[in-house]
Amino acid sequence: MQDIGRLAALVAVAQHGSITKAAQRLGFTPAALSQQLTKLEREVRATLLIRHRGGSELTPSGTALLPFARQILELVDRARQEIAALQQTVTGQLQIGTFATGAVHLLPPVLTEFGRAYPQVDLVLREFEPPAGVTAVAEGVVDLTLTHEYEHGLREATPPMLQAEVLLREQLLLVLGSEATEDWGDGPLRLGDLAARPLISGARGLANREALEALFAGQGLPRPHVVFETADYAVACALSGSGMGVALVPEMAVAGGAAGVEVTLRSLTPPLHRTISMMWRSDDTSAALRALRLLLRDQLASPRAGDGSGDAASAGRPENIK
Repeated sequence: MQDIGRLAALVAVAQHGSITKAAQRLGFTPAALSQQLTKLEREVRATLLIRHRGGSELTPSGTALLPFARQILELVDRARQEIAALQQTVTGQLQIGTFATGAVHLLPPVLTEFGRAYPQVDLVLREFEPPAGVTAVAEGVVDLTLTHEYEHGLREATPPMLQAEVLLREQLLLVLGSEATEDWGDGPLRLGDLAARPLISGARGLANREALEALFAGQGLPRPHVVFETADYAVACALSGSGMGVALVPEMAVAGGAAGVEVTLRSLTPPLHRTISMMWRSDDTSAALRALRLLLRDQLASPRAGDGSGDAASAGRPENIK
C-alpha cells in the first residue's frame, strides 16, 4: 500500500456507501476514485468492493482492511499535527556534545537539516572525548551528547538521571600502507598477526587504546606494540600510509578516503566494534530536544556503518583508497 490516499478512498466509500458520494467528499471524479480503489485491490491482491447500481459495499477482505486503513490514516494525521506543532513552538538553544569523528562524519547533515526545519533554535556544539560527554549531559553542561563504547573496553553504567539510545554500531578496520598488501596476504587479518607489528593508536586512557589492549589481553597476547600515539584518525591514516605502522580506525573515519593518502583497508578477526549512542536527561522534555532526538534517530539509526557491512569489512578483501 504505497499511497495512503487509496486507503482514504476505501474509508470514504465505506462511510458513504458509494463511489460517487465518496468522490465528492474527497474532491475526485468518480472515475479517478474508482481507479485508486482498483490500484489498492491490485496491491493487496484481493477484491475489496462490490459495485452495484445502488452504490458499493465492502467485501469480507475490504471489511478486514478497513480498521487498519483507519488506524494508518489516524497515525499519519497525528504525525502531521505533531510536526506542525513542533515547527510553531520549537525555540531556544540546544547544547550538543559529541566526540571528534561524530562531529566530522555524523552530525553535519543532521544539524543542517535541523537548522532548516527549526531556524529559531540556536545550536551550540561542544566536543568531548568519551565518556566525558556523559558527565557533561548529566551535569547540565549540554542537553544531549553523542558518545561511544568499545565492546572490549570498559563499560560504565548509564547514570540514573539519563536516558540512552543506541544509534549505530560500526566495525574498526586496519589501515595499512599500500605496499604492505603482499606481506599480509589476503583475507581478514588475525589479531595475532599484529602482536609484533608497530601499531598506531590513541594514548593510554583513551577508549580506543583501552579496548585494543583489552582485546589483546583477552586473546592471551602481549601488550600491543604502539609506536605512535594520536587521537586524530586522519593523522593515524597518514602515518600508516607512510609505512610507519598499522592503525585501527573506525569504519566511518575511512569510508570517504584517508585524506589523500593511499592506504589498504583490511578487516580484523576477531573483530572490534564500537557502539554509538545518544544520551539526554530524563527530565528534559523540551520540544527542541525531542525534535533533535527524532532527527538523529531517523538519520543515524541505520545499517550504513552499524554492522561492519561495508565492502572492505564484509568481503575480507584488501581495498586501496586514496
